[in-house]
Parts: sequence; C-alpha cells; structure tokens
Amino acid sequence: MGKIVLNAIDIYKSYTNGANRLNVLDKFSLPVMEGEIITIMGQSGSGKSTALNILGTLDKPDSGVLEINGVNIDNLNDNDISSLRNKDLGFIFQFHHLLPELTALENVMVPTWIKGDYNYETKAIELFQTLGLIDRVHHLPSQLSGGERSRVATIRAIINKPCVLFADEPTGNLDKKNSLKLIDLLGQINRDFSQSIVLTTHDPDVASIGDKQYKLENGSLIL
Repeated sequence: MGKIVLNAIDIYKSYTNGANRLNVLDKFSLPVMEGEIITIMGQSGSGKSTALNILGTLDKPDSGVLEINGVNIDNLNDNDISSLRNKDLGFIFQFHHLLPELTALENVMVPTWIKGDYNYETKAIELFQTLGLIDRVHHLPSQLSGGERSRVATIRAIINKPCVLFADEPTGNLDKKNSLKLIDLLGQINRDFSQSIVLTTHDPDVASIGDKQYKLENGSLIL
C-alpha cells in the first residue's frame, strides 16, 4: 500500500447567517494516497469549494483533524502553514489568477521565488517542453489562449513538486475542447510524476478520471 499524503478525519464546518447556522461539512473524511486521483462531485452549493479550501489549508474547520505528509496542521502556526502550503500543496482554480505583467515563465516561477529558491528555471522550462508550451515561455497571459493559460497555471501549481494538487472546478471556465485537453493534461501529470490530485467538479465526464470518485452529499463523502 502506498503512502497517505493527506488525511482529513471528521471535518466539520458551518457558517452563521444572523440567527441561522448552515452546516456545510459534517464528518467529512478523506484519505489521499500517493499517486491517486480523487474526484469529488456535487451540486452547486454542496460545499465542494469549502472542502477543498480546508484540505488546502486556505480555510480552517470548526473541528476535525487534517494531516499533510503526516503533519497535524493544528500543531503549526500561521507562518508554518503558509510555508507548508507553498512547498507541499498546489492549486488550480477555475480562474487562473495569472499575473498579467509577468510572462508565462515568470508566473510559473512565482511559487519558487516565494520559497526563496531561484534555481528552478531549468525545471520550469522542462515542464513547458513536456506539456507542449515551450514556444509560449516568454508570452504574457494576454497573448495566450484560454487553454494555454490553464496549462501555464497547471505548471505553476506543480513547479514545487507538491504532495497534493488541488483542482477546484478546473474546467468550469473552459469550452469542451479545452476541458478535454486539461483533463488529459492532469492524467499525464498523474502518470508522469505520480502526482496525487484532488479535483472537484459537477461534470460526470471529468469525475470519471478519478481512481476514487466521491459524491458530496449532506456534508459527507459517498463513494
């Protein structure tokens, strides 16, 4: 059996709206193995983004345990969590959040600069080559197609060799052709780099790439 790179145990999350309390996640548990693709389907408003934000340490649960590479997040301060997030976690969002004034290569390099490591340029160019973007290295985001921007964002997400890559509705802003290309790309990254991926979607075709395919209902995961 492979290594567990992320383990969420009995996560609970609620929000208050005046006198009302909305339970979003309730006994949400998810182990993620090294090299595994996990897909989570759910209707809009089911809590998929909340779950991914908590798994990715962007938000905190009300209760429960989150371990990343065996480290209990509760034992870390905010600076340690930020460092772990940059080093061990990668994110692909529906909107790419590429910095418009930076080239594709510079955008990809940002996470390594934050880490204080300026020696990743060769690795970055190798990824551009592997993922078919070598002729777009010095282009600005405005000079790239939507599909190309999504691939640049994907390279940025994996440049630090994260133990888990999170993708929140990654095809939600793409047409069918580019959606298929991105899903093929994620499959390639999983195969080539044994990359663990946790992906949320409302699209059954996208969910079908998962080694394990969950549905999020009433705050809990169902296989």
